[in-house]
Amino acid sequence: KGDSAGTISIEPLLGFGGRRNRLNRKVRQTIQRAERKLVIFTPYFNLPKVLTRDIAKALKRGVQIEITVGDKTANDFYIADEAKFSTIGIIPYIYEILLVRFVKRWKKYIDKGQLHIRVWKHDSNSFHLKGLIADERYHLVTGSNLNPRAWSLDLENGLAIDDHKGELIAKVNEEMQHIYRHT
Repeated sequence: KGDSAGTISIEPLLGFGGRRNRLNRKVRQTIQRAERKLVIFTPYFNLPKVLTRDIAKALKRGVQIEITVGDKTANDFYIADEAKFSTIGIIPYIYEILLVRFVKRWKKYIDKGQLHIRVWKHDSNSFHLKGLIADERYHLVTGSNLNPRAWSLDLENGLAIDDHKGELIAKVNEEMQHIYRHT
């Protein structure tokens, strides 16, 4: 944990189930500690209610929030061929409906320029990026989809990185610009 100069600390996390889940707690702490800016990447827009509440509180505190989510066609469950459609293929459309509802509910923050929603799409590629960045210092890279299933049922992992001196942010911003080219 931490490098030799003590400027970057890394905490490995494991979470399972809804109770005493260290990873879920760290996700919430990352959102709650954001003072200026919060960046969220998630492949599916189906946030647990508690995360939606934490995001709402962050918006009310004046935090700038960017959420990048995969387009329905970049979803692992998307079925392009209508002839092969099955019930599981409805999932991307449900996530799209949830995103539209979220946008409508928090439209005043979008209009103020405080909330930015980015939808990622690039050819026929899928989008499966997951993580958070708070104030360009706290980074959480995780396998969790940040959805109710991952939040309460799945075994998930992650790395919480505290970049005390901002040594990683130039590379992180460079990577984010590559991602944002397709939003």
